[in-house]
Amino acid sequence: MPYGFARNIALAAFMAAIAVAQTASAQASQQAQVHKPSVDVHGAPDLKAPVVTTLKQGATVNVAGQQGLWYRLALPAGPSGYVRVNEVRMAYGKAASSSDVAGVFGGRAGKGRVSETAGVRGLDESDLRSAGFDGAQLAKMESYREDPQQAANEMRRAKLQERSIAYKPEADALAANKKGGASQEEKRSGISAARGLLSRLGVGGTATDTAFGAADASTRKSGEELTQEELELGPQIAGRILGAAPLWKNDAAQRRVNRVGRWLASHTGRPELPWTFGVIDTPEMNAFAAPGGYVLVTRGMYELVDANDDQELAGVLAHELSHVVQRDHYEVIRKQQMQTYGKDVALSHVSVPGGELGSMAKDYLAKNGAAVMLTSLDRGAEYRSDEAAEVYLARSGYDPLALYAVLQKMAALGSQAPGMAQLFRTHPPLDDRLDRLDRSKVALGN
Repeated sequence: MPYGFARNIALAAFMAAIAVAQTASAQASQQAQVHKPSVDVHGAPDLKAPVVTTLKQGATVNVAGQQGLWYRLALPAGPSGYVRVNEVRMAYGKAASSSDVAGVFGGRAGKGRVSETAGVRGLDESDLRSAGFDGAQLAKMESYREDPQQAANEMRRAKLQERSIAYKPEADALAANKKGGASQEEKRSGISAARGLLSRLGVGGTATDTAFGAADASTRKSGEELTQEELELGPQIAGRILGAAPLWKNDAAQRRVNRVGRWLASHTGRPELPWTFGVIDTPEMNAFAAPGGYVLVTRGMYELVDANDDQELAGVLAHELSHVVQRDHYEVIRKQQMQTYGKDVALSHVSVPGGELGSMAKDYLAKNGAAVMLTSLDRGAEYRSDEAAEVYLARSGYDPLALYAVLQKMAALGSQAPGMAQLFRTHPPLDDRLDRLDRSKVALGN
C-alpha cells in the first residue's frame, strides 16, 4: 500500500474518531430546569468566581458535568458556567440511560459497571425473606468495623470542620427511648400477681391468658431493653441480607464506607452503638439500615456516588443513620409482632435465653427473614431522615447539599431505571423529597 494512501486512511480514521468523540461529548448532558427565581452562573465552581450570566426560574439548561457539589452548564454562547446542585432540578430521565448519566456526572467508583449491570435483577422482598443467615459474611463485615477514634483521626486530617447543631426530632426520640417503660421483670411480676389473684377467684383460661399476653406486649419496654432488642435483631437481619447478597469483594470500598460511616455516626445522638457498614454485591441502587447500627449499601448505589469525594457517599449513609437513631425499622417489627401477640396464648410463659427479647427476634426472623428492610416506612419517616441527613452532614463537616446531589442523580436516571424499582417502591417520589429539602427548616447550606 503506498505511503500517501495509508496516511490518508489513517488521517480519515483519526478525524472520524474525533467526530465520534465530539458527538458523544455533545450527547453527554442531562437536561434540567432552573429551580430558583434567579440563579447566578459563575465562571468557576466557587461562589466568589465572576458571574458570567444570570438565569431565570424555569429556563431549560443542559448539565454537562459535575465538580463536587457544582454542575457545569453547557451555555448556548460563551464559556461554560457553574451552578450549585440545588439551583437547578434535573429532569427525570425518559429512558434509563445510566451510561449517559455516568458520562455527565463521572468520577464514580467502578466506572462503567453501572451501565453494564443495571439491567441485572437486584434484591427483592422474596430474596430477603428466604435468605439464610450467613455468619461468615457477617464476621467479614464486622472485621471492617472502624474504631471511632481511628475514624476521627483520619477524617480530621481531611480538615473537616465539625459543627454543633441541635436537632429537636432527634432529641425528642432519644428522650422517649431512654424513658421507656416498665422492665420485663417488673411486668412479669405484676402479671404473675394478677394471675394468682384471678386463680384464687376461680377466673382463668385461654381468654385470660390471651388478654395477659396482649397487655404484656403492649406495655413499652424500658430504654435498656429496647436497645438490647435492637442489638439482637441487627446482626441477625444483616446476616440474612448477606445471605442474599454477599459483600462486594472490594477492600477499599469496605474500608471507605466504614471510615465515613463511623465518622458520621459519631455525630448522631447514638454514637455508642456498634456501628458497622458494608457494601453488598448487587446492582440494585439501595441502602438498608438494620436496628442496632448495621448499615448496608448496594454496589449499585456505591457506584452512583462520586468516587473522588466522600460527600455523596456521606449523604447516602447519613439518611440511613437516621433510621437507626429513630428506631424506624425496629418499630415496624414491633408493630407487626403486636398484631400476632393477641393470638399467642402462651406469650407470657415464654422462657428462653434473653427472655422475651430473644423470643421476639427469633420468632420474627423465622417468619420474615430480612424482608423488613424493604417495608415501606411512612413518608414522614423518610422526609425526617432526609432532613436529619443534612444535620449529620453539617455536624461532621460535610456540605448538607450532598444528599441533594445524590437524589438529583437518581432523578436523571429516571423513574423506570433498572435497579431502582425497590427504592422507588419504598420511598416517596424524588421531586417530593427534593421539595422537602428545599423547604427544610434546617436548610443548612441550601
